[in-house]
Amino acid sequence: MTHPRGSASNAQAASAALSGAVDLSGLKERADAAARQSGQGNSGGGGPASGSGRSGGSVIDVTEATFQSEVVERSLKQLVVVDLWAEWCGPCKQLSPVLEKLAAESGGSWVLAKVDVDANPRISQVFGVQSVPTVVAIAGGQPVDAFSGALPESQIRQWLDQLLDALRDKLPGVGAAGNAAEPAEEEQDPRFTEAEDAFERGDYAAAQAAYQRILDSEPGNEQAKAALVQVRFAERAEGTDPDAVRRADADPGDVQAQCDAADYEVAAGAVEDGFARLVATVRRVAGDDRERTREHLVGLFELFDPADERVAKARRDLAAALF
Repeated sequence: MTHPRGSASNAQAASAALSGAVDLSGLKERADAAARQSGQGNSGGGGPASGSGRSGGSVIDVTEATFQSEVVERSLKQLVVVDLWAEWCGPCKQLSPVLEKLAAESGGSWVLAKVDVDANPRISQVFGVQSVPTVVAIAGGQPVDAFSGALPESQIRQWLDQLLDALRDKLPGVGAAGNAAEPAEEEQDPRFTEAEDAFERGDYAAAQAAYQRILDSEPGNEQAKAALVQVRFAERAEGTDPDAVRRADADPGDVQAQCDAADYEVAAGAVEDGFARLVATVRRVAGDDRERTREHLVGLFELFDPADERVAKARRDLAAALF
């Protein structure tokens, strides 16, 4: 689970983890070995290869077999932004369309390389990916920056602009086109911009109010619904005591402690632990406490894509605990 935007600390941590620590040569060696075995060169990727670009070639699907040519070698000429995603990841489904849109608007100043981490585990291992979505910028054959989480479009634009400005004199493919995406700022929905800006300021109340106004006029706006759920959780999780898990473990019958601990675990990425904690609490308590725990768990489900296997399993476990 990821908040509507990634925090600055997440971005810094991702960048620090990449700094001088990523060796992309291992992927080339594996790809070459696979190519020799199949006798087909890079075309033997078993998935979308170099010719599978979308949006006029601004978005490409990359496998372990095509990573060297499509990412490393391409990055010698232009910025390559690698989107590490997974089918079960709800925030990935929020982030990827934004990245694809920006790539299509970029005028060729950069290209988006999409990597399914489940189908290509070695790539995620090389980058030391601990959660998805993770986005890594590659230039000159090496990672230069990264962030994790589903950042808002405005923040991604700023990140890209800073990268392109820094690389404009270093890569031949990054020239005046680096500013090609800027005019699209006018097309942003100001209502969402207001909400995102409030969130970035840490003004959760204003962000919630802005998203609620969108829903008041457009009850079916799924983007606003999802963002509102994420903002509410972010506010709640920010106020959670890091000692919540210890307190909950010490008193299994304290429903509030269990809910706080589950929030802390989900926010920290231990999603299955948080779900399992509340399912166990449902089994243990009764009456109003049971209903309160069930509602809290169902609320956590809303942070994720319904197809997420972790959610599906927890729903089954909850049903078994209730009936």
